[in-house]
Amino acid sequence: MEFWEKFFDYLESQWDGLLERTIEHAGIVASSMVIAVIVGVGLGIATYRTDRPRKLVLAVTGTFLTIPSFALFGLLITPLGLGYLPALVALVMYALLPIVRNTITGLRGIDPSITESATGMGMGRWQRLFRIELPIAWPVIITGMRVSTVIIVGIAAIAAVVNGPGLGKDIFRGLARIGSPTAIYLTLGGVLGVIVLGLLFDVLFFAIRRLTTSRGLR
Repeated sequence: MEFWEKFFDYLESQWDGLLERTIEHAGIVASSMVIAVIVGVGLGIATYRTDRPRKLVLAVTGTFLTIPSFALFGLLITPLGLGYLPALVALVMYALLPIVRNTITGLRGIDPSITESATGMGMGRWQRLFRIELPIAWPVIITGMRVSTVIIVGIAAIAAVVNGPGLGKDIFRGLARIGSPTAIYLTLGGVLGVIVLGLLFDVLFFAIRRLTTSRGLR
């Protein structure tokens, strides 16, 4: 009980700094997702009809996700330096696979008779895509976005190794001070902040899916 009292005292005394780093963390996750959605959905649309390009894109984005985060952040230091940019690039790379895969899965899962009917009504390829195919595939696509966001909320904390923004700074400061009275509070505060952000982003995407998906496709 004494531990939690001290921890809450720590949160109260450090609230302004924690809030600032939480906003930074949420900001880089949101920025990464905007870029990853544009790139990922674009790659999915460009390759879902063709076998070899589709397999190549999935293989490359799948490889990104297997690279250990410490190694990737370290490799990006040489071309991009320290700070925001290497963190952003790494997070975009990690976010791509679920978005690309779900875009392809959603578009390929559409009943061919639906697209044939749209063609018979005189719709061109791009009309079919934006008016028929993407709305039908949307629940699957946004699920991929939701998964990617939850993944990179956690990975964003590791961006502190390249001086990236966010709650990872508290986590690594705490780990570096193991044995000191404040070490556990620093680390736990950062970890709980990451967990809360992950839950908030998950709820946000759930709400967006409910609001943007027609009742018949839910």
